Amino acid sequence: MTTEIKIVEEPKKPLAMHPRKFGMWLFLASVAMLFASLTSAYIVRRAEGNWLYFELPDLFYTTSLVIVLSSITLQWAYWAAKNDNLERVRLLVSITAVLGLAFLIGQFMAWSDLVNQQVYFVGNPSGSFIYVLTGLHGIHLVSAVVFLLIVLRSAYKFKIHSRRLAQLEMCLTYWHFLGGLWLYLFVFLILNR
Repeated sequence: MTTEIKIVEEPKKPLAMHPRKFGMWLFLASVAMLFASLTSAYIVRRAEGNWLYFELPDLFYTTSLVIVLSSITLQWAYWAAKNDNLERVRLLVSITAVLGLAFLIGQFMAWSDLVNQQVYFVGNPSGSFIYVLTGLHGIHLVSAVVFLLIVLRSAYKFKIHSRRLAQLEMCLTYWHFLGGLWLYLFVFLILNR
């Protein structure tokens, strides 16, 4: 009598991710590639000469602090949601949105400082780059503030709590990404003037 031995492998668990989170990660990767290409173009163009050197607006230091604080408040909101402290979630998401608006206003005011230094969008490429880099980042931050307002609305409708964190997690990831991106751009501009 022959006995057949069958070797059965246990199926591997597929890597699973919320489809919206996956889409967001693809979006973040494309944004990172966009800014990587712009900063690379900045370095290449600066090496060609005809480059205007100017002081970065002091407001960039202030807005950098504001964006770091906003990341902290949103992280606290996430921790509050994990503990089902919905009042605190609402408060902290609201504070984060206000800080995001303060960042945008500060960036716009920094553009006024650039104009006072006679650094314009049209003209020398160094000015063009700084407006493009900060402007594109600002546009993404506007979308993140809108996302924050959507999260805030969900928080008021009791749709964010310890068992429903996907929307807040996505917003948190996007916000931290944009905060990190700004810090990267700011340090890049300081080191490559």
